[in-house]
Amino acid sequence: MRKERFTISIFTEDIVGILNRVTIMFTRRKINVESIAASESEIKGIHRYTIVITETEDLVKKLVLQIDKQVEVVKAVYHIDSEIVYQEIALYKVATSILASGGKAERIVRAHNARVLSVEIEFTVLEKTGHKDETQQLFEELEPYGILEFVRSGRVAITKPMRTLDSIVKGLEDLVEK
Repeated sequence: MRKERFTISIFTEDIVGILNRVTIMFTRRKINVESIAASESEIKGIHRYTIVITETEDLVKKLVLQIDKQVEVVKAVYHIDSEIVYQEIALYKVATSILASGGKAERIVRAHNARVLSVEIEFTVLEKTGHKDETQQLFEELEPYGILEFVRSGRVAITKPMRTLDSIVKGLEDLVEK
């Protein structure tokens, strides 16, 4: 079977240690996590973990079923890239002098539609939102001018099908009541 990139969304109760228990499931299967983002969800008290991996679909199905069995997990689902809208954010710290001169570095920043977040005497912090290849391209083009610091977030994603977590939970509750 061929490996593909999958985005796994895990909705959990707000419990200390649940992320550790979930990541152990990846470690046991020797699955490398490419990115992870954690945040509150649209439902109070429910958190969302968005995890990106490259694996076979069979392995991902088994993993998601195992995660879904955890007591504090409300729901775990996986998607391929075409089923979601996703972004990452990257921050770049560069010397202010390379941008202030109005040369090629400034044109690179403008061409990538990067946003200036902070201008200090010694450095400027830039923000670029997009897919990983877009943020990486800006990094590679700025690298010859000197990047003082760089950080990229994990993927955040929303599904394209019109299904909300509320509707998924309601469907589960209806099944339990039957």
